[in-house]
Amino acid sequence: MFQSMTGFGQAIRLFEGYQIQIDVKSVNHRYREIIVRMPREWLSLEESLKAMIQKRIQRGRVEVFMTIEHQESNADHQLEIDWSLADRYVQAVNQLKDRYQLQDSLSIKDFLAIPELITSTRNLPDQNDFVNQQISECLEDALNQLLEMRKREGSYLREDVMKRVTVMRQHHLQIQSMTSTAVEQMREKLHQRIQEILTQKQLDETRLTMEVALLAERANIDEELTRLLSHFDQCNTLFEQNEPVGRKFDFLIQEMNREVNTIGSKSNFTEITNKVVEMKAELEKIREQVQNIQ
Repeated sequence: MFQSMTGFGQAIRLFEGYQIQIDVKSVNHRYREIIVRMPREWLSLEESLKAMIQKRIQRGRVEVFMTIEHQESNADHQLEIDWSLADRYVQAVNQLKDRYQLQDSLSIKDFLAIPELITSTRNLPDQNDFVNQQISECLEDALNQLLEMRKREGSYLREDVMKRVTVMRQHHLQIQSMTSTAVEQMREKLHQRIQEILTQKQLDETRLTMEVALLAERANIDEELTRLLSHFDQCNTLFEQNEPVGRKFDFLIQEMNREVNTIGSKSNFTEITNKVVEMKAELEKIREQVQNIQ
């Protein structure tokens, strides 16, 4: 199954005067990483939300952003005064005044400068089964959107990779058709070179044939071409699978790259070398695409 690791989803739920909004985004990652950002009052739900995501997503970095707000803006936050802290502060000030005979008096600014004297608390709903269900359903809706986007992107990736594998098959066929020509050219070049060295001496055709056969054996790329063809067939199998294939494709690309490199190192035939360069360029483009496949 070709599914991109990049996507975004957003869902909103309204209930009892409150609004839940959950944004989910995902990007490519070698493994699976889930990060949930939510009001600390609801951190007890973090593990259950992660479990929901793990059932739907096998690979990628997933970030969840959840907010719960009262629909009336002026009712969303409440201010609370720590009267005990204020009393201790006044008491300490009075002690300083008595000890050092000070005449200054406290002002509102002095109180506002006291850290944590006035705190803001959000007016959140009580946590219960109904509210937890609303949060779970909201996350489910956001995940559905995220996965739909990942599937759409995955279909584009699948089409692009299929085209590039087809191009590599064409290069493969062309290289295969060149192998016999490459051996003959090798024989002619070797014959010419030896004739230049021997000049007037007669060349032993039997010995030349043996040397060409030996060189041809060392430069033989039939095994590499056969393995490469097998890798292409495995790619076609992965195109039809209904499970995550990103890691399998990543491994196949490494294997194909190894075979192509070996073909390039064995062959001294210019036309084959050019085809190897083109195949490596296609492999690099496939590798870039596969990095974003789940």
